Order: sequence, then C-alpha cells, then structure tokens
Amino acid sequence: MIKLKTEDEVEILRENALLVSKTLAEVGKHILPGITTMELNKIGDTYIRDNGAIPAFLGYNGFPYSLCISVNDVVVHGFASDYRLREGDIISVDCGTIYKGYYGDSAYTFPVGEVTQETAQLLKVTKESLYRGVEKAVTGNRIGDISFAVQNYIESFGYSAVREMVGHGIGKRLHESPEVPNYGSRGQGKKLEDGLVICIEPMINAGGKSIYMHEDGWTVSTSDKKNSAHYELMVVVRKGKPDVLSTFEYIEKNNNKL
Repeated sequence: MIKLKTEDEVEILRENALLVSKTLAEVGKHILPGITTMELNKIGDTYIRDNGAIPAFLGYNGFPYSLCISVNDVVVHGFASDYRLREGDIISVDCGTIYKGYYGDSAYTFPVGEVTQETAQLLKVTKESLYRGVEKAVTGNRIGDISFAVQNYIESFGYSAVREMVGHGIGKRLHESPEVPNYGSRGQGKKLEDGLVICIEPMINAGGKSIYMHEDGWTVSTSDKKNSAHYELMVVVRKGKPDVLSTFEYIEKNNNKL
C-alpha cells in the first residue's frame, strides 16, 4: 500500500534527510587514502547519535554496521572492514537515520584522491542521471518516467543500470511502496501523487548490468569486476516541481572535485 505523507510528516522526514546529508558530509571529510572503512563507519555512527538520532541500518534485517560502505566494484550493502582506502578508489557511502519515528536515507559516491578520467565520468553521469530522475517526480507522472530518465541517460554513455536493486518509498518504514527502478518505460507504472515520498537511487555499472551476492548475504558486486556508482536523494512528489528533502550541498561545499 502506498502511503501519502501529511505536511507534518514531510517536515519530520526533511529533518531526517538533512541529518543524513550532514552525516555523509562529515564522513566525506575523512575519505582519504589510508583510512579504513571501519573508521568511516564509526565516524558516521557517532555523528548520527550525537545529533539525537539512531543509525537506521544497524541491525536492519541483521545488517551489522551503521553505514553501507561499498568500494569500487561493490554496488551496494558493503561491510565496513579493515580495508584501507587507496588513491584512485571510489567509495559509495549509504546512510540511514531514525528520528521522531521516521526514516532518512541517502547515498553518495566519493572519489578517493585522484581518480582516472574514466572513473570520474562514471560518477558524474550517475549523479546527473539521479537529477534527471528527480525532475520527473511530479504529480501526474508515473514511476516509469523516473526510471526511463535514468536509464536513457546512462545507457547513452554505455553504462548499465542494475536491475535487482531499486529505489523505494520511505516513511515510518525504511522501505515502503512503491519500488522505483532505474530502468523502465515512460508512462508505465504507478501514477505519482502529491505527498508521495520516495528515494531515487541510481546504481550504475561501468560495464554490464549483471551482479552477484557475496557469501555474507549482503554485499553485492558487479559480475565483471568493473566499478559501480550509487547516489540517492529523498524526494517529495509535488505539482510542477519536486521537493528534494536531502541534499549534496554539505558534501560538495568547498570541494570542486565532487
């Protein structure tokens, strides 16, 4: 069942979204060659708790960390570890909060030091595809309009959209209806109504769309070992123009490489 949100609910979701955005920015400050992903997880966990919220991912269906940290060919749901970041890596940080009984959820893929031009393009195109999807989150459109906008853009660069992992509604639960795929056809799927809050999150592979699950039951990687990028924003469907609740502004402020 799709649950439209009241204005009061939207404002609580906005508080969560902004805290997630600021958490990603705080973690991002420390993303440099040599730091371990476990250290980044601790930074995120501490920041969320210091701001009066609960890390949404920790314990969610048994997930063992506060952040999903996915490096290079890992698409999503990567575990924090003793791995030390290296120059040229990319790292997707997916963060969630619980505050006032509602959830926040956003993700950003960071370059570690200097990356190749090829890698930089993957990040740029994936983020742009997110913005193109967000533009379609207006009353009267359909889910397929968002999906098509993402897929059409990234495929023009020879990239692939992951099929098995999708965006989603959000509210009192982390994952609500409807699902928001990153591939599809215009004019198809659920009609978007004013007050629907969704997470749009392109997960885009530099190579083929095929993925596989690691033995831990969570970590998902590209089958061809090529890099994957992931960006996510929380959005309220509105008439004429979407209301974007989360932001990359805190992350990208004073950093012209992002």
